[in-house]
Parts: sequence; C-alpha cells; structure tokens
Amino acid sequence: MSAKPLFLLFILMMGVSSLYAQTRISGKVTDKKGRPLYSASITLKDSYDGATSDSAGNYGFTTTETGTFVLVISASGYQQTEISVTLDQPELKIDVQIKEQITELRAVVISAGTFEASDKGRTTVLNSIDIATTASGMGDITGALKTLPGAQQVGETEGLFVRGGTASETRTFIDGTPVNNFFYSSVPNISQRGRFSPFLFKGTVFSTGGYSALYGQALSAALILESVDIPDESEGRVNVSVIGLGAGLQHVAKNKKSSWGVNYDYTNLWPAFRVIKQKQDFYDVPVYHTADANFRIKTSTTGILKYYGYFSHNKTGFRTNSIDTLGYKDAFGLKNLNTYHNLSWKEKIGRKWRLQAGTSFSVNNDDIDSHLQDGSNKDIILTGLEFKQFGVESRGRFYNLKAVLERRLRNLSMLRFGAEYNYSNERSVYTAYNGLRFDQRVEEHIKAAFAETDIYLTNELAAKLGTRFEHSSLLGKVNIAPRASLAYRLGPESQASLAYGIFYQNPERRYLPSPYDLNFSRAAHYIAQYQKVSRLTTLRLEAFYKKYHNLIKTEPFNNTTVAANNDGYGQAHGVELFWRDKKTIKNLDYWISYSYLNTKRDFLNYPGALTPNFAATHTASLVLKKFVLDWKTGFNLSYTYATPRKYYHIFDDGSGSKIIDQGETPDYHNVGFSMNYLPKLGTKKKGQFTVLVLSVNNIFGLKQIYGYNYSYNNIRRQAIIPPSRTFVFIGAFISFGVDRTDDIINNNL
Repeated sequence: MSAKPLFLLFILMMGVSSLYAQTRISGKVTDKKGRPLYSASITLKDSYDGATSDSAGNYGFTTTETGTFVLVISASGYQQTEISVTLDQPELKIDVQIKEQITELRAVVISAGTFEASDKGRTTVLNSIDIATTASGMGDITGALKTLPGAQQVGETEGLFVRGGTASETRTFIDGTPVNNFFYSSVPNISQRGRFSPFLFKGTVFSTGGYSALYGQALSAALILESVDIPDESEGRVNVSVIGLGAGLQHVAKNKKSSWGVNYDYTNLWPAFRVIKQKQDFYDVPVYHTADANFRIKTSTTGILKYYGYFSHNKTGFRTNSIDTLGYKDAFGLKNLNTYHNLSWKEKIGRKWRLQAGTSFSVNNDDIDSHLQDGSNKDIILTGLEFKQFGVESRGRFYNLKAVLERRLRNLSMLRFGAEYNYSNERSVYTAYNGLRFDQRVEEHIKAAFAETDIYLTNELAAKLGTRFEHSSLLGKVNIAPRASLAYRLGPESQASLAYGIFYQNPERRYLPSPYDLNFSRAAHYIAQYQKVSRLTTLRLEAFYKKYHNLIKTEPFNNTTVAANNDGYGQAHGVELFWRDKKTIKNLDYWISYSYLNTKRDFLNYPGALTPNFAATHTASLVLKKFVLDWKTGFNLSYTYATPRKYYHIFDDGSGSKIIDQGETPDYHNVGFSMNYLPKLGTKKKGQFTVLVLSVNNIFGLKQIYGYNYSYNNIRRQAIIPPSRTFVFIGAFISFGVDRTDDIINNNL
C-alpha cells in the first residue's frame, strides 16, 4: 500500500477518535456549613450538558465539549456560582460550596426589645384593628400597649411606664420626629388618653429597650409610629356616640397619586357623668374639640410627601374634698390648646440610596387655676393654706428637623446616617395668691448626629451596629451613645437575639432651671430574647437588665424652692413572656403576657434606693377576641392583674428626707369587655360600612387603689382611686366609600 492511502487512513482514525472524546465531570454541592444541597443545577454555560444533584448533593455528567468553559451552579435560595473549567482530561472532580442568598423572606429579624404592630411586618404582634378592639384599651393606643409585657398598670397618671422607668422616659415619634405632648394635659390623679387614633398609623413599633440609634432622648422606651400613605379609595365617615359626634372626609385623586383629608370630633362627657357617678365634682365637665387635616402626594414612583396637622382645644374643672382642712374643697381648672404639624418626605435616589426627611412643629398652652373653696363653693384663703390659691400659664413651642440617608449594601445590608435638630422654648408664669408673679423660661437646642448599619452575614446571622452623638446647649454637654444588636436564626420560625445600648435624656422641664450643674441621665440596656413566630402563633421570651446613672434627685433650696441634681441611680431586671395564638381554638384569637420586674432607684426625694411607687413585681394580661360570623358580632375580653405597688410618704424636716409612712396597695384587677356589631353584613350597599360599639372598662367594678395622698401636716391620708369604678362607651361608626368588614372578620379568624 502506498504512503498516501496510509496517511489518509491515519487522519480518518484520528478524526473519529476526537469525535468520541469525552470528559466526565462529577462532584458534590454543599452549602457553607458543608450540608449537601439537593436538586442543585450544574451546567456548562453555552452548552446543553449538565446535571442535577441528588439528596446527598452528588452530581455527575459527561460532555464531549473541549476547551475552556464556565461551570454554573445554582440552587433555589442560594447565590449562583460560576467556575472556569478546562476540559482537557477524561475526568474532572469538582466539589462546590455555594452561599445562601440573603432575602427578606428568609433572613433573621433583629427584634430584641421591640414589639412591631404593622399590617405588613413579619414580626407583627398587633395591628391597628387589634389596638382599636382591645377591650381594656378603650380605643387608645397606649391602653392596648399596656397589655404587652414590660408596661406597668399605672392608672393615676398618663404615659407608658416601661421596665422600671417613669412615663417621661418613654418617647413617642411620628414619621421619625418626636411628639412632645402625645397625651392630653395632666390633671391631678386622673390618667389622660393619647391624642391620636390608631387608624392614623400603618405601623407601630413599641420598643421596650435597645431601640435604634436614629432615635434619642428616651431613657427607657420608644413608641415609633408611621402614618398611613395614600388610601386605596375615597372615604367619608360619621361617628355618633353618647358622648360626642364626629365626621371626616378622605379624598383620593383619580390617578391614585395624591389624597387629602379633614376630620372633626366633638366630645362632651356630661351625659356619661350624669349616669356614671364620678369621685370628683365636675363644675366644668370635660369638653374636647379636635380637628386634623392631611395631604399625601406621590413625588415619584418611589417617593411620597406627607403632611399631618392636628388641633385640639379642651377644658375641665372639678372639686374634691380637701385633705388638708376638713369641710373645704380643692378646686382645679384646666384649659388646653394644642396643635401639632408634621411634614415628611421619602424618596429613592438612584439604585441604592434612599432619603427620609421630616420636620415637625407643635404648640402646647396650658392655663391652670387652683383654689381652696368653702362649703358653698366660694373661693377662700386660709392662713397657712395660701399656697392652694395660684394660677399657672404654661406655653411651650417645639420644633424638630431630621434627615436620614440610607444606602443599600450587599444583599439586605444597609447603612443609615443622618442628623437631627430639636428646639424647645417653654415658659411658665406662676401667679401666687397675693398677685406676685414668677416668670421662668427654658430654651434648649439639641443637635444630634447618628449612624447605623444592618449587617446580614447569612440568612441566619445578622447584626445592627450604631451610635448617636448629641449636644445640649442647655446643659453645655455632649454624649455618645453606642448601640448593638445581634440576631441568629435557630430554625424556620425561631430565632435568638441580643441587644445592648446606652441611652441619654435631658432633665424634665419641671426641674429646670437648677442652681446645680446638671448632666444627662443615663441608662445602659442589656437584652436577651428568644422568639418563635408563625402565621398563627407568636412566642416571645425576653430577659433584660438596666443600669441607671445620673438620675434626678431633688432637695430643698433656700427654704422656698426645690433644686435638682444628678446624684440619683438605679437598676432594673426582669423576664417577660408573650404568647399569641390564633390556631389552637377555632375562631378564637388570644394573647397572654407576663412580666417580672425587680427594680430599685434612688431619685427625686427618695432617702435611698427604693422600689419606685409605679412598679409592680408581677404583671399579667389575658386578651380574648372572637368574631361570631352568624351574629355579625365581635366579642373582646381582657383581664389584667398586677401585684401590689409600694407607696411612701416622704417628708424632709430640714435634716434630710425620711419615710414617715409606707405600705403596699391592694392587688390590681381590671376586666374589660367590648362588642363590635356589623349590621346587615353581606347585604349592605357596596362601599358602606357600619360598626356599633359597646365597650366597658372594669366591668365588675373592682376597687382599684393606686396609692395615697397626704395632708400637708402629715395627719391624714387619702386613697388615690379612679374617678369611677366603671366606664361605659356606646357609639356607632359609619363610613362611606371603603368597606372594612373583611378586615375586621379576617383579623379574628
């Protein structure tokens, strides 16, 4: 055979050999913890060759491709991984570890110390309907929050007393800016309601400790409220009750890009007081005029501008039998004018930046008159009791400006930073019985800067690190407050969290000015939490420790006034439980909360470290909600119990403070009941919604004692009790344009 045919045969054989050349690619796919991944996809990019991993994570396939290719490994919930491979040998062994993809649905939530109440949050505990229908809450935001662990059952004054802190140590924010007069103005021994309806807000965060560095000037807790955006539909409302009337309109533009609304409510407690006898003799029955207005404008597909304005005028006056001199009466009168304005703007800037800016302005004017009266209700001045005749004009102006920039980092990680400016100007004019006037003004500028980052290392592990810097012009001092939280997911529905933070607060206005050089009060929070949340159940266990420094102490000064210093201190520790269940009993929604609190503090005029008179060692609540579809009625029941609180009568005879009487109040019991009836369910006109409401607080009329008042000569004492043992509310709420029937039904199913 000639050379030429042999050469051609050799070339042909080499071609056939290369046609059938193969590479076997195999290996194992695992996650970063070495766990095998089932059903992961392994493919050669730009080819038809590939395989799927088995239950042990193993894969294998054969390819006839040659040269350099990209091996692509992907799995649901994990980041896609690409590896360059050269197909130049019969077998390739390639083991791959891929990272879990961090997503909002799968990632752990940093929640230590925080209860979120929103319509969309994954850690939601209560929503706006829950708050409105909690029987003992009587439609008040803080009334419902008192059924959560951490809050104390204080009925003689308004506010949230949280984990051993006073009411002034809890700060409220709306759309990021502080609200300086969230509650109606104080009157002696009567707790006042919050000014705002729960339906104004789409999100409520009640942080009992360890809250974000974006917020300051709150030593113990923060109540963070986010107002609603543009509604889905226009709506009108009318409400009629035995104590008042109200109406409102919310108009939505046809293009759904803007809305505006106005509301007005009139409340007069005269009919209720005619039926339910009050402890106080009201010569001026409480009357309230409230109005608000809002507008919301979409500034872009990702931005919104919101305004909310509130106006309130109310007055009251009552007499009580004087404890200082028998046969006489103490008369107290109050007129209040309050207005609050909030403007906020959110906007996405580019792909990764978001801006949130806001400003608020508020005015609060109180006019107080105090008199001693005889049996015929005539003003009288008695020797030694001249101090009972006085007047106070209080004027407060408050302004806030705040901006927060947020940058999205990798995955869900975020960086936030910004600045805040708070201005307050408070003036009080005290007029004595003889006409002498004492005029005091306190002006304060607080400037703050803050930075905070959310770091998601995996879906199981996340951290929040932040710090806040503040400067007070009044104190002439600065503070730096570091804060840190860590969360680790234990399972699909459970997680553990830790939190630590330093928190500062200015002295209250009532202790200013002082002849001493004052400083910020300081608290350090340490929190550990376990949480398990499913669609129908929520379990939270939390332990905490708080250490107080530089609390306000008071002492006599120049025999006429009281001076404040920062010599106080204290501590609080405890454990808390919250369990909510919509699953176990058909059509029944209930929650149970329990708090154990051990706290002592040396502050105000205390002669040493004592358990404060607002703190109970054990507090528990049971809340039940059931909607009976056939009856078109929701039934709500709540029971709250608290162990006795301490009371002290502390007297300073010039040689120092001494306790001359002390003891414990009786146990606290309160059973609340409410009914919400939806007439003509399923047959009413489209867009019309009516609710008839009956609500009763302390339905069994159980005796409640919050403490004692003492006469100026220390001879007599008088129990502090509610104005009435039971209060009843009956009303109807009618809306046009939006039917909320399904919301109420579904919330209880």
